[in-house]
Amino acid sequence: MPKGNPSKQTIASEKYQKKAGYMTKGFKLKREIVEQFEEACARAGKPQAEVIREFMEQFVQQNL
Repeated sequence: MPKGNPSKQTIASEKYQKKAGYMTKGFKLKREIVEQFEEACARAGKPQAEVIREFMEQFVQQNL
């Protein structure tokens, strides 16, 4: 549950994400690589989250 006084929409969104199996991961990366990644994704016309998900799926398949 979100901290503070969340709106009904925030509560509903978190409930859906939990039910659908979504989770948040946090990473600390060097600014240079993050900026390059943002630019590369923009040029490719792909959302950053999609590119990361595709990489993770490919990595898991190759290493299980």
